[in-house]
Amino acid sequence: MTELSSSPLYPIANPKSIAVFGASNNVMRMGTIMLTTMVSQGYEGKIYPVHPSEEHVLGLTAYPSVLDLPEVPDLALIILPTDIVCQTMDECGRKGIRHAIVVSGGFRESGSAGAAMQEELERIADQYGIRFLGPNCLGVANLHLKLNPTPIAYEGPAGFVGLASQSGSFVTQMHDYLYRMGLGFSTAFSVGNEANIDIVDCMEYLGACPHTKVIALYIEGIRRGKEFIEAARSIVPHKPIVALYVGGSEAGRRAGLSHTGAIAGPDGVYDGMFRQCGIIRAGTITELFDYCLALGHLPCPLGSRAVIQTHSGGPGATAADSCGRAGLELTELSDDTVEKLKPLIPHTASINNPVDITFSKNPLYDFYQIPDVLLSDENTDILMVYFISPHIFIQPMMERAGVPADEAEEKSREIIEKNCRSFVSLKEKYKKPIVAYTYRSLEEQMVRTLLAGGVPVYNDPDRAARSLAAVLDYYRLRDRISAGGAG
Repeated sequence: MTELSSSPLYPIANPKSIAVFGASNNVMRMGTIMLTTMVSQGYEGKIYPVHPSEEHVLGLTAYPSVLDLPEVPDLALIILPTDIVCQTMDECGRKGIRHAIVVSGGFRESGSAGAAMQEELERIADQYGIRFLGPNCLGVANLHLKLNPTPIAYEGPAGFVGLASQSGSFVTQMHDYLYRMGLGFSTAFSVGNEANIDIVDCMEYLGACPHTKVIALYIEGIRRGKEFIEAARSIVPHKPIVALYVGGSEAGRRAGLSHTGAIAGPDGVYDGMFRQCGIIRAGTITELFDYCLALGHLPCPLGSRAVIQTHSGGPGATAADSCGRAGLELTELSDDTVEKLKPLIPHTASINNPVDITFSKNPLYDFYQIPDVLLSDENTDILMVYFISPHIFIQPMMERAGVPADEAEEKSREIIEKNCRSFVSLKEKYKKPIVAYTYRSLEEQMVRTLLAGGVPVYNDPDRAARSLAAVLDYYRLRDRISAGGAG
């Protein structure tokens, strides 16, 4: 695997100083928007706006030319009209800058004239030994460094998903979506037209990145197939890779060609390539991050035998069907497990699998005692639990009993926090995959506490079951790759 500091992406993802071309005091300019985001996110390095006439840009001292900067910045961020990008790159080279992000579009993706300008851009970069992302990209977001020079700010903490994307939107527009899922990027790269640095380079960087537990790829086409396979096979034994490939259909192929100029291939070819190098393939952007959530949190399953715990027959039956479709086996509970469950659940409950509690004798039973019994069964490899937040029952009951509303809410939150911590503790006790699903909001305290504790929670049992199947698939492929097999 690549040493992190030797990657051409290291100075791009970890710059101590950045020259920004294209930002001004016009708040409607893309360069200004990107600089605003970078400043607001708390980037702690030096920022040098370069502008031919403005003395200050967003309160920062501006310089008329890159040649006038008081030092050589680690990185150039270029957001300029296409026809002056090459000249700017040449000036960066003369200044001594050796790493850049070219956000500007209008190159190879736009036709023959743009392709010629991209060739000139590549020639200039080669002349000076400059490594760059783009053109036609949004560059990088390293959330552990508070570096986010993209148009949209992120909320929440940095996460463990490393993204390499041939779409810039997924780098900058997914922050809120991931935060609601309990996820976040470690470092995300947008590669654009891949004129100099490509998705293979990004994979190698993320494979070595200590903050990255799972690598996500958005692919419209791969140019260096042999190197891609070699890189993936070196990473997969240590770190999962999940890929969304959209170039397999004719519509996807045409969209990719006009988007970044990517040359796509038949769906079956990519399927085979992914299996050969141990990559898990997602069918949608939702699956891509669902799988990342599970792979980043769940241990290696001992097998595919699952137990479902539910409050109601419908959600339990739906989960059972989802498990069957995903290739998971519903295990039969042992006689000992059945006897242990009887005192914990009403006589109206079902002690088959799914275990349908119907109504709780005690909320803590749902969060600890019952799942503890199920996980202790030697026939159980995986636990899937359907949750309804007790908050919607406990607080109204307290208020009807005369407890003041504020006090009832506080006590309800304390109970939920205690119950969720008890449930999370089962992860360490058994080291078996545990996932939850609910039809409640992912913003509720119960869900946020479970997610913060490393328990994946999904809004649909089908998403939960398919994510579990992806975890099983990854470990099977990983073992084959590690043993020298072809996946």
